[in-house]
Order: sequence, then structure tokens, then C-alpha cells
Amino acid sequence: MRKINGETITDVLDYKYRSYDARLLIELTDANGGLKLVRLRKPEGADIGLEFETSLMDKERSCANKCIFCFIDQLPKGMRKTLYYKDDDVRLSFFQGNYVTLTNLSRRDLTRIVKLRISPINVSVHTLDPELRAYMLGTRNGAAGVSALKTLAGAGITLNCQIVCCPGINDGAELQRTISGLYALGPGINSVSVVPVGLTKHREGLAALAPFDRELAIETVRQVEDYGEKCLEKRGSRVFFCADEMYMKAGLKLPRHSFYETYPQLENGVGMMRLLITEFEEELRITALHDAKNAVTATSGEDYKPPSPASFGAGNFASGISHPAFSVATGTAASKYLTKLLKIVSKRYGKMLGKAYPIRNDFFGDSVTVSGLVTGGDIIAQLKGRELGLRLLIPQNMLRHGDDVFLDNVSVSQVSEALGVPVRVVGRSGADLLHAILEV
Repeated sequence: MRKINGETITDVLDYKYRSYDARLLIELTDANGGLKLVRLRKPEGADIGLEFETSLMDKERSCANKCIFCFIDQLPKGMRKTLYYKDDDVRLSFFQGNYVTLTNLSRRDLTRIVKLRISPINVSVHTLDPELRAYMLGTRNGAAGVSALKTLAGAGITLNCQIVCCPGINDGAELQRTISGLYALGPGINSVSVVPVGLTKHREGLAALAPFDRELAIETVRQVEDYGEKCLEKRGSRVFFCADEMYMKAGLKLPRHSFYETYPQLENGVGMMRLLITEFEEELRITALHDAKNAVTATSGEDYKPPSPASFGAGNFASGISHPAFSVATGTAASKYLTKLLKIVSKRYGKMLGKAYPIRNDFFGDSVTVSGLVTGGDIIAQLKGRELGLRLLIPQNMLRHGDDVFLDNVSVSQVSEALGVPVRVVGRSGADLLHAILEV
């Protein structure tokens, strides 16, 4: 493809923007290199329906930074090659939500983003101090990224920002300066997440970084929440949020559901556990209403049969049928929350033979506590010979997207075979979790 309505098409951004109109004149290159013109009428905004060899119509821009906290640099050797690839492509930020550093943008790139109104863009900020950012990103272009951020915010581009907080480097007073500076950039800064640095045991030859301890995590949560309260009064939004992991490291209670507003940083681990709990409790309430309605029907003289285990597993507690035992594998950080949810179900229906097993992360190191980085090998090693009941539940985020393979290349079927129980992959929502527990 050469042009649409006389405008040159270089990649998918140009294509999406220029093909929006109802009337199009498309210039194509045929197999012999000749020019072919196509006139097209369609509803405004409708997709033309063309397919390209690559999703971007161009090569992805890889990351040239050497961030001192980069998680990919902390991976052990011998994993899938795709896991070691680092992208830093602003187009993938727009289309897929990837976080980018803005260190590889030219003046033309910035002008085009503003002209085409490309929003939202997710940006890894970390600090607004040019020299410190250059150090943290391992490139002198880190400073240029600060300038690019300010240009985009000033032009009204919507930005969701991330701060990977490293103790002794960009926490405390420096974090306060970064937060204040981002807020000063105006409403273009839609949301900001503060995430504790993730450190694996595979850091040979990398910068010496300290993990968050409980005291610093508490201090950071309070710092971010206090500023968020001021933003709520002035702008009607907190803007700044700590990741769930920060609350877990601090040993603090998770904020309420309304605290997270529209959950703008959910995929970055902000409010993920609170949303899961909220969805779980709401689905349990709906299920309880369903049970109550059936009970009323039964006492009204109409023919009524309790639901079968296959059609409505939880309802069987009311009719005295014991639910089959099951187990749940999770990361150590989430285990207490899942245990609490299991107790809520038990209270509602009677004896529940379910148990949550926290999986210690031996693969990456026990300082890694999130469920999404639990490997199949660790599950097998730690659950083999344990009482698992008739099935094992695992969260979907443990697996490679669209696949049934863990990060260590162990498959779900291999885990099932090794442990001698069926493994059920549970969807991301709280409703999915409840249905899996109740075998609905």
C-alpha cells in the first residue's frame, strides 16, 4: 500500500487513521510493482478489511535501554527465546497497552502522534529527573524521554504512567518530586501506578538493588495515598495508585472497591485482587439469590428438584450433598486472600473441602511472590504427594497468553499427569473463580 487519499502510508498508525473516512482512494502496488488505484465507499470508521504480513505493517522497535531493574535481564538461561525479547514500540503501547520509555522517538514520531491524536499511551516514567532517568534506563536517551513525555502531555495526549520504585534510588523524596511533577503536567496524565521493583535470584552482573521491606512499603503506600487524596479533591480522581504488591509487602488491608475508580491500571497489577474479591462476592450474592428463589419455589407447592452437581454445584450444600474436595495453587502473596474467599463459600454452604496452596517461587527466587510468575515445575515439586482432592485449580495468568504452557515450558497436562489430578484453568474474574470452585 502506498497512499490513501493522497497521504503516504508508512505503518498501521497511518493506515488506521487515513482509512477512517467514508470515501477512499487507495493507491496499491501490484505484484509487478505497478500502480493500482481503488476507489472505495464504506461507513465512516468501518475497517477496510485488509490483512498485512505483520500487525504493524513494519518491524517492531526493540528496546535499546539497559534498565537497572529490567525483569527480562533477570531471567535464567534456557527459556523460550520469545521471553527474552524486549519491545519499546509506541505503536504497541497504543494497540496493546505495552509500556514504553519514549527514548527512541524522533521529532517526526512525536509530531505524528500529536497530529493523529494517538491516545492513550502507556509510559514507563520512573523519575522526571533527566540524569537519574538516564541512569535508571541505562541510556542517555532517558533524558530525552522526559522531554517527549512533557511534549505529549502538553499536546493533550492521554498518558498512563508507571513508576518502578527502587529503594534508595527513586523512592522517598525523589518519588515525591516525580509524583508532583507528573501532576503538574495536567489532565493528560490520566493515571500513575507505583510498583515495587521485582528482583529474582538471577541477577549476576547486574546493578545492586535492594528489595522493599515492610516498613518502606508502608511508608510508600501512605505517601502515594496522601497525594492521591489531594488529587481527588482537586481533580476528582486520585490519579496515583500503588500496585497490589506494595500493599501485600506492607501487610496492609487492600483499599475498597470504589478507591480504584475505573481501575485504569488493572493490567499493571493495581486493584487486581480487590476487583477479584468484589466480583467473587457479587457472584456469590447472585448465587445465593438463586438458591433462595428455588427454595421459595419448593415451598409454594410446585414440583421442585434441587439442582444437580453438574448444573449448580453449590446448591448441593443446601440439600445435604457433600461437595467434592479440590485445591487451588497460587502465589504466596495471594494465598491469604484466596483462603479467605474459600472460607466465605464455606460459611455460605457448609463444609467446604477446598484448600489454597501457596507456591514458593524456587524458579525465580522466593522474593517473587505473584501468581503470574509461578512455574509448572514448582507446582509439581511442592504439591506432589499432597492431598489435592479431585481437581486442582490454577489461575489463567500463570500460563503463556493463549497457550497452556507455564514460563518454564511445563504444560498443564504435564502438571496434571505428575500430580494425578485434573487441572482446571480458572479465568481472570471473580465470577470465574466461584464457578470453578462450585464446578458450575
